[in-house]
Amino acid sequence: DLHSFPTRRSSDLHIDGDRKFEERAAFFADSTFLQVFSFPLVKGDRKTALDNPTNILITERAAKKYFGSEDPMGKVLRMNSKDNFTVSGILADVPANSHLQFDFILPMRFFARGSNDFINNVWDNYNYYTYVQLAENASSAAAVQKVTKQMNATMGKNIKELTADHYLQALYDIHLHSNFIGDVQGHGNIQYVRIFSLVAIIVLIVACINFMNLATARSSRRAKEVGMRKVAGARRWEIIRQFLGESVLIAFISLLIAIGLVWLLLPAFNNLSGKEIKFDLFHSNLLLLLPGIAVLTGLISGSYPAFFLSSFQPVKVLKGSFNFGNRGAWLRSGLVVLQFVISISLMVAAFVVYNQLNYIRNKNLGYDRENLLYVPVTGNLYNSNEALRTELKQNQLTQDFTFLAQLPTNLLSGTISVDWPGKDAKNQVMFPQLSVDEGFVNTFKTKIIAGRGFSKDFKTDEKNYVLNEKAIQVMGMKPETAVGQWFSLWGNKGTIIGVVKDFNFKPIHQPIEPLILRYSSGGDVFLVRTKPGKTEATISALKTLCAKLNPEYPFSYDFLDQDLAKLYRAEQQMGGIFNVFTILAIFISCLGLFGLTNYMAEKRTKEIGIRKVIGASVTGIVALLSKGLIKLVLVAILLATPLAWWAMNSWLNNFAYHIDINAWVFVIAAFSSITIAMITISFQAIKAALANPIKSLKTE
Repeated sequence: DLHSFPTRRSSDLHIDGDRKFEERAAFFADSTFLQVFSFPLVKGDRKTALDNPTNILITERAAKKYFGSEDPMGKVLRMNSKDNFTVSGILADVPANSHLQFDFILPMRFFARGSNDFINNVWDNYNYYTYVQLAENASSAAAVQKVTKQMNATMGKNIKELTADHYLQALYDIHLHSNFIGDVQGHGNIQYVRIFSLVAIIVLIVACINFMNLATARSSRRAKEVGMRKVAGARRWEIIRQFLGESVLIAFISLLIAIGLVWLLLPAFNNLSGKEIKFDLFHSNLLLLLPGIAVLTGLISGSYPAFFLSSFQPVKVLKGSFNFGNRGAWLRSGLVVLQFVISISLMVAAFVVYNQLNYIRNKNLGYDRENLLYVPVTGNLYNSNEALRTELKQNQLTQDFTFLAQLPTNLLSGTISVDWPGKDAKNQVMFPQLSVDEGFVNTFKTKIIAGRGFSKDFKTDEKNYVLNEKAIQVMGMKPETAVGQWFSLWGNKGTIIGVVKDFNFKPIHQPIEPLILRYSSGGDVFLVRTKPGKTEATISALKTLCAKLNPEYPFSYDFLDQDLAKLYRAEQQMGGIFNVFTILAIFISCLGLFGLTNYMAEKRTKEIGIRKVIGASVTGIVALLSKGLIKLVLVAILLATPLAWWAMNSWLNNFAYHIDINAWVFVIAAFSSITIAMITISFQAIKAALANPIKSLKTE
């Protein structure tokens, strides 16, 4: 079992009388932690390192932070200025791709001393992460099912009328495939991995398409070479092999350049994506994968040009009477359409992602998130609750405040130990709960839609409850009739005194869950609503206050809206990466369009010369060359619109609350693509229109 330090409660670890640090990357763990997990132990005994409840394991990073170059083994760290722990082991720094991220491991036996769950043998709270290591011969589906059955039987014996099922999840599935309530934070999203993998493949395909178009556009320049080689006795397959070899060689040169670019740009990409990806070129998988991709890319991109060029008839080519006609025109046009379908779809995706992120930033969560800063309650602040409240009330800058057990943005656990009049025994919905004081409603600016909030004027409120609308709905009641009904949490029976309007205390990927608010005069954190324009002055006042009441602890604070922004970091990173991919795809598509324009200009060189001789204007010739290509872009717009709508609608369905896709997104994408296409086409078209007609007609 693992239990993490509450994410926003500062646990002060320090060398007594010396340096002090606020630490959050820590877990309480069973003594078997190092037998289950394979984290390398640099110093210490894996079997006994956590046997003593006052031992502590630290990483090399933490050892350097606290002890510098000294040997930390046997040294003492003090937590919360009262509990001493002896360093019994040094762990290697945890890799960035590890499921668990920590710098400290403390014994669960120490935590159990003051835990209600352990003292009273509580089974129906979900506050711990439990890991089971199966025997090597027990990894089959049947074995896992047997263990799961035993686990549910054990839970059923200890939880009355249990109907919920518990099951095991493979550790390697957690990071990308888990979205359970209460998961360890820091997960990835398999959908985003698939999206970006697909986009990367699409961009590579677009590059292959461009190579085909550019190679066929230059075909007239190599026609005589092919003719001469055939006259000299070269067979068609030899010519095909030559052109395929050239494209594979270009692909390998591109691979070397790409490796250099990845090495240079990886730090910037890691910063954009929020990851710590390492590029190990000599990893066995990459040594096989990268050359394989280069060969496949070369063969795909070189296949059409090779077969096209090798089909030239030497007699016609060498006589100068070879006419390309419309050979492969449908394929080249189709490839250009495909490129712009991809580019337009990515453009629409970038717009939709941006608008959804903007919606998240501005959505009414059911409370006012602006100007809310919070301070962790540490050290003497716990024992000076009344003095702290008095000081906060007396200062006009800090008089709007509330104490909470934890932040609403960090409700990871819940319970099924709830009861109410007429409850169906099969109804075992998990209820998160939050301990708040009488200042919660006023400070958060939530709305009570029935009854009232907590008040110090009512002593019985310590046993009463305020529920949200969703909880009332799950209970099968209405807000007006629910007030005054009894409600029980963990067997503690009280009265529902109010119903608060639903507010989002989880990311908006998830629908609002039932929530229990119960009264507590203290908490692990207090929030202050700063007055407009007075944020800096409020922080200064809080710093002075904490230094007065809690001089041994460093003052720290944070803003709730910044915590909320972190909940959507993955989407923000996705938006940034999508923008990069979109720009890249548009650029590559423009290269393809440029190649096709070049091909058409070469193919119609004599026609353009004749038109100029009989008086055609530059504008007219540009329009002649552009008309057909713009039609291809319009076809791409028609194809991309339903495809992009379906794809982005599927993505938006991952959010319980999301925007509707407006038609103007497609209009902007269409207008942008046409504009980009016109700029690309115009360059080559104007060049062809301005060419001297004498040069193109001198052989006639």
